Amino acid sequence: MGERRGPFLVVLGAIGALAVLLLLLWAVSTRAIGGSGTGEEVDTPVVSAWESSSATLQEDSYAGERERMVSYQIAARGVRDSEVLEAVQAVPRHEFVLQEYLDLSYSDRPLPIGYGQTISQPYIVAVMTELLELEKGDKVLEIGTGSGYQAAVLAEVVDQVYTVEIIPELAASARERLHRLGYGYVETLNADGYDGWEEHAPYDAIIVTAAPDHVPQPLIRQLKDGGRLVIPVGPVGAYQTLWLVTKEGGEVEFHNKGLVTFVPLTGER
Repeated sequence: MGERRGPFLVVLGAIGALAVLLLLLWAVSTRAIGGSGTGEEVDTPVVSAWESSSATLQEDSYAGERERMVSYQIAARGVRDSEVLEAVQAVPRHEFVLQEYLDLSYSDRPLPIGYGQTISQPYIVAVMTELLELEKGDKVLEIGTGSGYQAAVLAEVVDQVYTVEIIPELAASARERLHRLGYGYVETLNADGYDGWEEHAPYDAIIVTAAPDHVPQPLIRQLKDGGRLVIPVGPVGAYQTLWLVTKEGGEVEFHNKGLVTFVPLTGER
């Protein structure tokens, strides 16, 4: 009897071993795809990864254009300050232009933003920012917020940016845009920029992005000793002179930085 049962038991044992092996293979494959093997737990991370990848691609769709803008429009024309180059590279200029000009976001030109105002040419934004010779702890005042683009570039370099815009609609939209893009620490004011922003003076640097026909004295007063003011000055409808104004020991000096074209500074004076 023992001899007859032997082959039967051997076959039975082989079947049992095979079943155990199949169970082990199933368990290993389940771990490999992540989770307990239920469709719900496996599918969730796959869908999330796709959505995350798509969002990243959408947000970064202009990265190549920004890189070309910085390389060919700005660095190739003499801007050397690495922090300024990094700032212009970081700020999504397409977020600051009107929808109808979206395709021109990174072109080498100013663009209309409504109310007779413009967003400045990227090269000029970089040049004026570089002339300020900013350091991280500096407090900067901007006159002429416009779309908020220049303020965002400044905010990539320093921690304290104050900006003044006389047109209420532009001031409100720039404030919302800066907050939405993560520049909520930039403080905005709807007021006449000729008078600066006395409450937060003195400033290490002041930048004016519209052209008066003379340098406003309130801005000189609000400039800290050792500070720098960059401002275009000249008549409406013609070239203006870009001035770097320095203040040292109470003495004010003017340095001619070439010809530019800006919209006029508006206000009572």
